[in-house]
Amino acid sequence: MCGIVGVIGRGPVNQLLYDSLLLLQHRGQDAAGIATSNGNHFNMYKAHGLVRDVFRTRNMRSLPGTSGIGQVRYPTAGSSESVEEAQPFYVNAPFGITFAHNGNLTNWHELRESLFKVDQRHINTNSDSEVLLNVLAHELQRAANGVSLDETAIFKSVKAVHQRVKGAYAVVAQISGYGLLAFRDPHGIRPLCLGRFDTDQGSEWMVASESVALEGSGFQFVRDVAPGEAIFISLDGKLSSELCAASTVHAPCIFEYVYFARPDSVLDGVSVYGSRLKMGEYLADKLAKTLRLGDIDVVMPIPDSSRPSAMQLADRLGLNYREGLIKNRYVGRTFIMPGQAVRKKSVRQKLNTIGMEFKGKNVLLVDDSIVRGTTSREIVDMARAAGANKVYMASAAPPVRYQNVYGIDMPTQKELIATGRDEAEIAKIIGADALVYQDIASMQKSVTDLNPALTRFDNSCFTGDYVTGDITPEYLERLGRSRHNAQDEASGLLFNMGYAAEDN
Repeated sequence: MCGIVGVIGRGPVNQLLYDSLLLLQHRGQDAAGIATSNGNHFNMYKAHGLVRDVFRTRNMRSLPGTSGIGQVRYPTAGSSESVEEAQPFYVNAPFGITFAHNGNLTNWHELRESLFKVDQRHINTNSDSEVLLNVLAHELQRAANGVSLDETAIFKSVKAVHQRVKGAYAVVAQISGYGLLAFRDPHGIRPLCLGRFDTDQGSEWMVASESVALEGSGFQFVRDVAPGEAIFISLDGKLSSELCAASTVHAPCIFEYVYFARPDSVLDGVSVYGSRLKMGEYLADKLAKTLRLGDIDVVMPIPDSSRPSAMQLADRLGLNYREGLIKNRYVGRTFIMPGQAVRKKSVRQKLNTIGMEFKGKNVLLVDDSIVRGTTSREIVDMARAAGANKVYMASAAPPVRYQNVYGIDMPTQKELIATGRDEAEIAKIIGADALVYQDIASMQKSVTDLNPALTRFDNSCFTGDYVTGDITPEYLERLGRSRHNAQDEASGLLFNMGYAAEDN
């Protein structure tokens, strides 16, 4: 999972891109990068770390230009050590392209081989994003009429990309001397939206992963980019768009609503905050049928994503709501940190208890989801150490039983706590007195209640139904092997740096 942004402005855009990436920082904390276009010259800077740490005054001064793109990176297994895999990427032919991508390709190994043997293009990293960039570059070269490029050729090249590429992808790209290109995969798995800001000199345009990046930068939300759609904005601010996929099935990733997106964003016509309130309502209805409400003294969220669900659940059931876990906001989000040793070490650094809210009480902890169970187990232990009498756990999402292949660095099935276990068994492992999960249908209704036009989702990590239709057991097995190999390499690196890898 990453955050991307692209801007066509009327003045320097480096500060605008920086501010937008800050608003998307929750989508990736491993690396950040910006590429601007100044005439026919690209300027780029990228490095490991948070946006505020990567870019200094000298870096910002080296990024002149009135158009640009940026990305904050969330690392998948094996990619977090190399700054070369940070984005944006660049190729010099044809025309010169800078490129940023959110998502994950499911056929990138085959594409890489085809690019080398057939298209004669060299890939320098293990990033599927570089593969996607080179597919786009090759198709632009094929579609271009001589040395010139027009909208027809650009949209033709995106159509060819959709025909060759499988998986999840939302893209922003600059084409030197022409403008900004943005497009979304035919299933619309990863989010992408368009915003506009009118000035005396004309309109400025922004494309970003979430609406919060638009609104926080002063842009007016215009609309979501449709699945399979491509948008091209010329350097003088002229916008054109075309549906470039032969067929589309809108199936946005439901985990965006559960966890990843900021609550103040609106994705595909759905308020993320509103959907989380709905998840709390449906979870409350199930909990009322599962547990004795009189046994619960207080409801507490595990900050931050679960707060709306926990508040709504408490209100619906007439239970006391308290903030008993305090988050240290200067420690990275546990789920997206590379390396299990770092993840486990960070839980108690990240959260602390307010003892008076736990002592002698039966506490219901509400989380957005439970993946490995490592964090849940430690938090239950913290609650008991703070004096809780009983500790119940509720998850606003269903059990996570399957791998995600569309851009979320989710463990293999063997590493997922819910694989092959029922709620009672999971509760025992994490040390809870009882555990209640959201139903899949209720989770989906939490979104469709707010936008009935959405009829299908990528909910593969809950159901094992992969919307692109190309995921086989053999594919998942290969993915698991590559993940474990990458983890072994990372564990060796951590050990050499003075850390001992811990079992989750």
